[in-house]
Parts: sequence; C-alpha cells; structure tokens
Amino acid sequence: MKKIFVLLAFFLSGLCFAQGKYPVGEKIEMDLNDELESSFYIIEISDELFARMQGKSFKADCTIPRSELRYLHVLHKTLDGATKEGELVCNVKIADLLLGIFKDLYAAGYPIEKMRLVDEYDADDERSMSDNNSSCFNFRFISHTTTVSMHGAGLAIDINPLYNPYYKLVKGKPSIEPLNGAPYLDRSKNFPYKIDHNDLAYKLFTSRGFEWGGDWKGVKDWQHFEFIN
Repeated sequence: MKKIFVLLAFFLSGLCFAQGKYPVGEKIEMDLNDELESSFYIIEISDELFARMQGKSFKADCTIPRSELRYLHVLHKTLDGATKEGELVCNVKIADLLLGIFKDLYAAGYPIEKMRLVDEYDADDERSMSDNNSSCFNFRFISHTTTVSMHGAGLAIDINPLYNPYYKLVKGKPSIEPLNGAPYLDRSKNFPYKIDHNDLAYKLFTSRGFEWGGDWKGVKDWQHFEFIN
C-alpha cells in the first residue's frame, strides 16, 4: 500500500508540472537541462483553454477549426535576465518550428518582456501590443475583406510589439500600432527589444520559413513574423 501511495504522489506531481508549475509571467529558477526538457511543450487545445478563448481570440465567426490549433508552453528571458513562463496559441503547422525557435531564443538569453495569451486582453490587439505582449493566434479577417489574416490563421507572431510597432501612411496620415510605440519608429536609434537584420529573432524566424514585416514596402510591421514556406 505504501508503494501505491508513493507512485500516486509521483504521478500527480508530474501531471501538475506538465500543466505549468508556476503562473505565467512569474519569475522562476531551474536547471537549464530541466527547463528545456520539461518546460517547452506542445499540447492540443483543452476544454479549459478553449473556454478562455471563446468569444475572444476564438470568435463566433472563426473559420479555423480548434483541431488545427495548438497551445505552446515556453520559457523566456526578460531584459534583466530573469526567467519567466510564457504561453501562446498557434497553428499546428508551425507549432514545432516555434518551439524550436523559442528554445534557441531562451538558450541565448534573448529578452522577451511578456508572452501571454491575447485573451487576457480580451483579444484587443492594441491593449496587448501597448503592454509589449508577444502573441500569435487571434482570429480576424484582413480589413475590408473576407480573407483570414495570418494571425487569424495562427500563422503569424508578434515579438515585443511596443518597441517594434506597425507603421503605415493612410491618406497622408500616419497609422501606428500600438499608439504608444511612436517613440520607436526611428529605427536608426538603439533601444531595448529592437528587431533589425542583426537581431537573433530575425535570423531564427527567417531561417525557418518566416517573413519579417520590417522588410515590407509601403508598410512596416517590425514586430511581425509570418510563415510563408
């Protein structure tokens, strides 16, 4: 009987860890090998998670089946070197690619301020971006079309968006997202979290079949990587 209790306790402790041992965003300390083995994983969208997403990132008119989405749990470093847990939802097509990229970013100490589901911001992109939250899936159509956006398909991700804003001239007036990202439009300046061609995130994403919005003509989306391969 004693052996049964010991085995049961071991099983339950393992199950608890697999679902995230700490609240997302909380600083933690672990051995590097343990981190990479047990803290980077992909799972299907659970009923509990789906309930969080419904009416938010997974809207009533969502055309992407739940079965084509995956939940990623990762670790990431902050600017001060702390380790935090992060989570995102993406398309199953890029889940393994993203997991590998975030393992490499973490091992290199690449800073990402926050990585929470956009549902924590009620799927409001402006709120999420202005809080410098990195995210992936958020169902929506491209403006004025019936075409699903790359974020809507879970095939695009935004990294440190406050410091890498979206910029476009609309009828001669600047459109900036997020609005508080305006101080970071001048890409000749040096500042934390800046993505450019020398940046590790740029190199890792583009080497795995992603296109960078910072290379676009007519519009600049320095935070944005979308899968094109």
